[in-house]
Amino acid sequence: MTSFVVVLTTGVLALAGLTLDGGLALAAAVRATGQAEAAARAGAQAIDLTAYRDTGTFRVMPDQAVTAARAHLAAEGATGTVTVSGDTVTVTVTAAHPTQLLGLVGIGSLRVHGRGSAHPQRGVTAIEP
Repeated sequence: MTSFVVVLTTGVLALAGLTLDGGLALAAAVRATGQAEAAARAGAQAIDLTAYRDTGTFRVMPDQAVTAARAHLAAEGATGTVTVSGDTVTVTVTAAHPTQLLGLVGIGSLRVHGRGSAHPQRGVTAIEP
């Protein structure tokens, strides 16, 4: 009877750990995605004003976009990578979320990722997919 209770208790704790830590990891992934999207928007604001004034076209200045996106990530205490391709700024945030109950079975942290992209626009006329 005692071994049955030990095994059952361990199983219940593992399931509770999956539920609690899984939910917290999901919330951390949503937060990482929000941080990545916000940093991408900050980077997409680094447009070449001379080209815009001369031709009316938006062009992202890559070095300034990367600097602005990284500054936004640093202000939020997040770490990630920033890439600029054409007029699109893409940010990927990676974070390690410490576990609460899964630490009892040897899982100390869960890695979460978030990704966001943005490009400059002149006004909003329709919702983009």
